[in-house]
Amino acid sequence: MWGLFPLYWPLLAPAGAFEIVAHRSLWSLVFLALVVTVTRSWRVVGRTYANPRQRWLLLAAALLVATNWCGYIWAVLNEHIVEASLGYFINPLVSVLIGVVALGERLRRAQWLAVALAAVAVVVLTFGYGHPPWLGLLLACSFALYGLVKKLADVPAVPSLTVETSFMAPVALLFLLLLENSNGGHFLDSGLMTALFVSAGVVTALPLLAFGAAAVRLPLTSIGLLQYLTPVVQFLLGVIVFAEHMSALSWAGFVVIWCALTVFSVDAFRHASRR
Repeated sequence: MWGLFPLYWPLLAPAGAFEIVAHRSLWSLVFLALVVTVTRSWRVVGRTYANPRQRWLLLAAALLVATNWCGYIWAVLNEHIVEASLGYFINPLVSVLIGVVALGERLRRAQWLAVALAAVAVVVLTFGYGHPPWLGLLLACSFALYGLVKKLADVPAVPSLTVETSFMAPVALLFLLLLENSNGGHFLDSGLMTALFVSAGVVTALPLLAFGAAAVRLPLTSIGLLQYLTPVVQFLLGVIVFAEHMSALSWAGFVVIWCALTVFSVDAFRHASRR
């Protein structure tokens, strides 16, 4: 589902990234409120609000995921899907580095090799694009930091996501009201457009809920490998469906990234097998 997102967001054109993210936040909260009611999780949501540490961590998570959403949707709307896929390819490696810096974790030799190859790939892509791949780095860093904050908060998936979106929703609602008042909004352009905006909440929440459910059922190595499906599908959509241009240096940079991920994944699988 995450991999197919580039097919959905262009349906909301001519709405811009900020308007789409605002609707995404608002309708996600509505959908999650229904999920919390069905799963009877309001008590956990209340305890999370009452805990200052968890409350501040989830506020930080909300800011990080909003940044990630804005960057990603802007990329899709402006034909930078391939560069967006780069962000999610290197995300696991950025997460590893954050683990070293923030949590004092130690890397094995193969992990250091993978990180070094990723750094080489960024240099190659900088020459290929004519500038550093800022968009890919923004998406990778924001999502990796989001994962770190969520880990520190240690709140179950549904209540956590509900609290995050509740922080975003008031700002989103104010922005949308001002936008509609200035005749710059697109929510009421047509019945189809309204339905697509409202559906953005379900489209956003379903893969996150599926991920949360899978995380407690599958080994982390399986989760890690399955997550590569997202950037693979995005990359293929960018190249084949949206016909984005790839120079020789861009191909070289992505090949180096894929080599880094191969080293990283094989090492993770072997380490898990030994344990």
